[in-house]
Amino acid sequence: MNTMIEVLKRNNVHVSGRGEKAMVFAHGYGCDQNMWRFITPAFENEYKIVLFDHVGAGKSDTAAFNKVKYETLKGYADDVLAICETLNLENAIFVGHSVSAMIGALAAVKDPSRFDKLVMIGPSPCYINDEGYIGGFSREDIDELLESLDSNYLGWSAAMAPVIMGNPNRPELGEELTNSFCRTNPEIAKHFAHTTFLSDNRSDLQKLKAKSLILQCSEDVIAPMEVGKYVHEQVAESELVVLDATGHCPNLSAPEETIAAMKTFLERNR
Repeated sequence: MNTMIEVLKRNNVHVSGRGEKAMVFAHGYGCDQNMWRFITPAFENEYKIVLFDHVGAGKSDTAAFNKVKYETLKGYADDVLAICETLNLENAIFVGHSVSAMIGALAAVKDPSRFDKLVMIGPSPCYINDEGYIGGFSREDIDELLESLDSNYLGWSAAMAPVIMGNPNRPELGEELTNSFCRTNPEIAKHFAHTTFLSDNRSDLQKLKAKSLILQCSEDVIAPMEVGKYVHEQVAESELVVLDATGHCPNLSAPEETIAAMKTFLERNR
């Protein structure tokens, strides 16, 4: 199997749309490319749409999982760059949800030619509070969360997914996220959780040169308002939009508002 086919198979890459300029959509923790289904139709006429699954998620090739490679988010960023190289993408738009916002930032820092714009939905460079920095969690909180996840992944998923999703008046959304978590390979999901929640990429933000849109939900237990403001302050070419949407997954809970903010940003930065 040649390298091109291997890359596309490994990350279950799908390309659609009618435009020349590419938009690469990267899903968050415990999700897969299906999480973009309410967003991508709004961009298909104008852009080439690239969807993929991180290794261990969706229909990716789990045999490609390597604990050492994916010990840090840079391993996932390298996968993104391999997809770009395989598809000959340059000056594309990267749309990343949650942890993938930082994965995209790392990819754009490593090879600035691949992305000239980033859309970061609920980004967090560091989840743990530090002196002068609010990440939203104490180290003890994160240790407890990871311990609970390690000991009972399915139970943790059922309890945490609705909290992450927010919108308790729409329980079907929390249920969808729970089901998505439960479809993810549990051993890889546990490893990815440690990589995600213990990462600290604050020092990488100032290296990011791409024009960036930070979409911050008005209430988000995973990435609170202080985090969105911090990312905006650190990324030189960025703008911050606070959505009326609540929860951590506006791509599912408030797609129209998310699309509108993205379109405004893209129009302004043509």
